[in-house]
Amino acid sequence: MAAPGTSGLEVLLSTLQDSVDSGNTLNILNVLDELLSAGTDRRIHYMISKGGTEALLRVLGKAARTSSPNYAVLLPLLHLLAKVGHRDRKIGQKAEKAEAVLLTLDLLRQNLSRGRRAAACLWVLRVFCSSVSTATLIGKNRGLDVVFQLVSPHTTKHIRIVKAAIDTVAAILHSKANSRWAVSKGYVSCLLKLYEDWHRKDTENASIPVRRALLHCLHHVTNTGAGRDALVAEGGMGLLFHTTQACLGSKSLESLVESAVQLMRKCYPKCPIPLTSDQSVYSFPLPGRPTPGSGTDPGPQDDSCGDESNDDTKNNDADHREYDDDLETDLEKLRSRPEPDRPLEQLGQYVRLCPELHHDFPDLDSGSEVEDSSDEEVLLNGDSNADGRKRSGRISEGHWKARGSSSQSSPPDKQASRGEAKKAPVHGRGAPAGNHLKAGDFHSHCLGTATGKQDSLSMVDRLLEKHGACIPNHDPREYTAAASRTKSIAGYSILAFPDFWGHLPPCNQERMAPRKPNVQRQKVFEDIQRLLCPEDIIDQVVFDLEDPSPPGHLEHPDSLRFYSKFESGNLRKAVRVRSHEYDLILNPDVNCSQHLQWFYFEVSGMQANVPYRFNIINCEKANSQFNYGMQPVLYSVREALQGRAHWVRVGSEICYYRNHFCPSGCQKGPSYYTLTFTVTFRHSDDVCYLAYHYPYTYSALQTHLRVLERSVDPRKIFFRQQSLCSTLGGNPCPLVTITACPPSRSWSHLYQLRNRPYVVLTARVHPGESNASWVIKGTLEFLCSSDPVAEGLREAYIFKIVPMLNPDGVINGTHRCSLNGEDLNRQWMKPDEGLSPTIYHTKGFLYYLSSIGRTPLVFCDYHGHSRKKNVFLYGCSVKETLWQSGSSVNTATLKEDPGYRTIPKTLDRIAPAFSFNSCSYLVEKSREATARVVVWRELGVLRSYTMESTYNGCDQGIYKGLQTGTRELEEMGLKFCQSLLSLRRNTLLYSRKFFNHASALLDLDDSLLDHKSHNSFEDDEPPCVEEIEYLSDSCQEHGSGEELDAEVNDNVSSSEEEEEGGEEERREEPRNGLPQPDRKPCLIPCLTREAPPEALNAKRDIHNSIGIANGAILS
Repeated sequence: MAAPGTSGLEVLLSTLQDSVDSGNTLNILNVLDELLSAGTDRRIHYMISKGGTEALLRVLGKAARTSSPNYAVLLPLLHLLAKVGHRDRKIGQKAEKAEAVLLTLDLLRQNLSRGRRAAACLWVLRVFCSSVSTATLIGKNRGLDVVFQLVSPHTTKHIRIVKAAIDTVAAILHSKANSRWAVSKGYVSCLLKLYEDWHRKDTENASIPVRRALLHCLHHVTNTGAGRDALVAEGGMGLLFHTTQACLGSKSLESLVESAVQLMRKCYPKCPIPLTSDQSVYSFPLPGRPTPGSGTDPGPQDDSCGDESNDDTKNNDADHREYDDDLETDLEKLRSRPEPDRPLEQLGQYVRLCPELHHDFPDLDSGSEVEDSSDEEVLLNGDSNADGRKRSGRISEGHWKARGSSSQSSPPDKQASRGEAKKAPVHGRGAPAGNHLKAGDFHSHCLGTATGKQDSLSMVDRLLEKHGACIPNHDPREYTAAASRTKSIAGYSILAFPDFWGHLPPCNQERMAPRKPNVQRQKVFEDIQRLLCPEDIIDQVVFDLEDPSPPGHLEHPDSLRFYSKFESGNLRKAVRVRSHEYDLILNPDVNCSQHLQWFYFEVSGMQANVPYRFNIINCEKANSQFNYGMQPVLYSVREALQGRAHWVRVGSEICYYRNHFCPSGCQKGPSYYTLTFTVTFRHSDDVCYLAYHYPYTYSALQTHLRVLERSVDPRKIFFRQQSLCSTLGGNPCPLVTITACPPSRSWSHLYQLRNRPYVVLTARVHPGESNASWVIKGTLEFLCSSDPVAEGLREAYIFKIVPMLNPDGVINGTHRCSLNGEDLNRQWMKPDEGLSPTIYHTKGFLYYLSSIGRTPLVFCDYHGHSRKKNVFLYGCSVKETLWQSGSSVNTATLKEDPGYRTIPKTLDRIAPAFSFNSCSYLVEKSREATARVVVWRELGVLRSYTMESTYNGCDQGIYKGLQTGTRELEEMGLKFCQSLLSLRRNTLLYSRKFFNHASALLDLDDSLLDHKSHNSFEDDEPPCVEEIEYLSDSCQEHGSGEELDAEVNDNVSSSEEEEEGGEEERREEPRNGLPQPDRKPCLIPCLTREAPPEALNAKRDIHNSIGIANGAILS
């Protein structure tokens, strides 16, 4: 009698194991099969949890070990075991423990000529092989030889047994040991020939599952390097390519096409990037560090997108599993405030950065108040020493040139005038470029003589006179002067025209690019043709940052011409692949070999209305918004001179996928990805610029600040720009102060000014995130405007803005790092004054404000995000972090000011691009050294944020489906300022005019929006419609449990008479030797291997099946 509480299923399983009567056993098996077939997989999983698999294996052992096995019992038992085992993740280990593996293999040996019995054994062996160790055990006992005897060339009969055999071969090859052995014995060649035979003869597409199963075998056998090499050596790439092309027209063959494409991508031979070194072309000597180029590499860097994303991590599944482990769970660490990282005495140096606290406005009434500052002189006029001029004064041919007239010092005003002549758009013969613009006009004029310098100045003036400078808050002459003072590693002497001339947002917003169906597949086919038809490939270097005059220009004068040696430029090498296709290679960040995403380069020599394909082949990130509607940006010089000075989104057939390239000299390095896009230029012989995102250079910032300072009314707006510090490269890092001047010098007005709360904003710590600069530009322009809301904000706050934390990185075209080769946004805990001066002094300044009782009310660091849409904030919350991490701390008893949500709530109402549901307030261990976390933890700033702006566009609100442009980015900077009103709505003294403008912004209730922090650092996109990765280590198992169930049920319904009736026909039909008269038999070397005696004593009935001897497959 069953024990109390025992379920009916447990009773059945117990009775099944104890039964000695075959009739009772068969009845119980039938009952179990009906019970499991009538329900869902939950019933099977319940049976597994109750020991159902072990019970079936024990019964199998008893039934198979008899001298005369009863197949009336064995067949349904094997069928049920296959169904259950397919859903039991530990079936292999359980079968080994029950000694059922070799037992089943022996049953197969004994029944090779009996289709139903063989099929049942094959399915069970297949599910056993879900465990690699079990598959290896079967391989050691010659299981692959046995199963392969049932694989035949194309046939219209006995498809079930052939399919089952091929599936089992694939399962056995799941073991890499078996795969390596199969490769050594020539199985790859045979599998390819079998696939070709089934493809060629299956004209009615009636045997697609068999063809797919053969591809599955090839996937598994090529999980080893030897397997991939063998497939290529046997002509497998060509075979798969041509058979796939024949399948493209049929929708029913899509599964074959996708599998074959993935197989070809995986087997494409690894090709080193055509570089002499993976290290950056540029190096910079660091204090206390080995000389760059001595073979040292900083090693792997944490390259998250923006402040917070896991972009460089290749295993996204592992990211998801480990995410909660990354959350900080130490309550004491979350709530305690660490001691300052420097003594209080060192903070006195930052007194100068708060002129608003010490200025007494002596000339306020006359409006002539001007405060001179040595810091301002350094910032505005640059370092006037000889070294600074040497860096910016070198001349070379071409482009927009910049040089100093001499190495002697000169007054700042004369230096600025000289700078106007240094970098200028010129026509080759001295006429203004315009009516007959040619690429050569920008590559032929040399300013090496005094006459040339005068001509250049004249040409700038004439060009501006003819076309006019029409960009608000931009002055080309001012830009030229600022650029001449900018110090770069390469000593740039060229100006990119878009930065010189300026940019206006297009009149119309640009929609996200629709993705053409199967565009990635088509690009992969074109890549594979490089391997199959090398004679069609030009393979000519046409641009090399390390070689100013590559031979490609001389040999191929019709080639496009490239250039990137200008501020923020990044293109290391261009290789012409086909007549209108180019491989482009990016330059890593200075002093390292990583961080490859940002690009910005000039292209010329094009023909109009001809599609050009560009492939950036050494990208690092595992996914990109380029797969979700994002386009690169293009600027046309000809269009600009015709009054359309726009960066515009361009490109068709855009996709981003893993390629076959590897680091130079190392095939086991990090994976590279290709960004490919096609551009059709509107004008012939134009000069165009292509970039990852809207460029914003350091010189553009300097120009913008200078123009802004001239534009404000000093009687109303207190605007000061100072140098926070000098960077490693010798460039001043600007700090801007903006607030309202007091109405008078009365004590009360000065007191109100000096007690306004501080708001500290920073941006562009990551050079490739140029969108952050456009957002901060919007913030600056709004705060300097006459808008009533801006006036109220100036009266309410003192704004301290560091608009570019990483000037050196921006100048030298890096993506992530500064000149020290490190991510500055991971240095905030203990910044080094010598290696990370901008972070060190920004943190010091924040400490200073805190030391005088003026801890900022708000801190926000502006960033860009390459893997998500919309704009959103990351903040910090103890309660939400503990709750998300599953901590044992009772968060209900914790008290926390919810004010960190006020600004996100406000932005969600007033900013069209903002997404509240994308915000997160979790504190992670891996990001404890970022600005957001350090300012929150060490300085106690409740509202410490990172604001992430998408490179792509929005998927919600009025901007849904639109790509974000500079107009929207600047608007976001404005909206962030407006959101600050919500923090002071009860204390601001509003004028009626101001209140009318601000009332809608302040109409907020105190209830929280329905939102919980989640893993916002992962992609918020669905999986790409095409597989970005190719499966190198494993192949996704094809076939579901339902498919196997259907095959098993079909085997049950077939009669033994049908099987026996077809036996004679099977004897006459050749197996996988493919012995057609018009072709050679498939050759496979002898597949004999040492095996245990117990595995070899089974009799094998092979008179009507294949055998392998002397290298030939015999029937």
